[in-house]
Amino acid sequence: MSDGNTDVPRHIVSAALGPGLPQKVPAGEYETCPVTQAVQMLGDKWTLLIVMMLAERPHRYNELRRRVEGISQRMLTRTLRVLEEEGIVTRTVFPTVPPGVEYGLSDRGRELLVPLAGLADWVIRGRAA
Repeated sequence: MSDGNTDVPRHIVSAALGPGLPQKVPAGEYETCPVTQAVQMLGDKWTLLIVMMLAERPHRYNELRRRVEGISQRMLTRTLRVLEEEGIVTRTVFPTVPPGVEYGLSDRGRELLVPLAGLADWVIRGRAA
């Protein structure tokens, strides 16, 4: 460890975060670290699947519900709401009766596809090894 406590080792954080970012995350601040929060959000059961579907094209709510096998209405609503709050997904309401709602990736959501592609490549290379 960096100084005998429970901090993340300096060389690990430096390699992961790159230059110019904090060199260590004190143990008490781990839960509030933006990187930790992002990984927790993206690491749940449904988020990446929904993001990848929206990468294809925008979807209406019921279309997503049909395509994401096993997701409950409540969980789909919650996941979309979090993604919208984080600026990853946009929600467009159409003035129809009943109102139509379509979800798509925002610019920030499309930017997320780049590191996700890198992660997918890393996983595929690891399985081939």
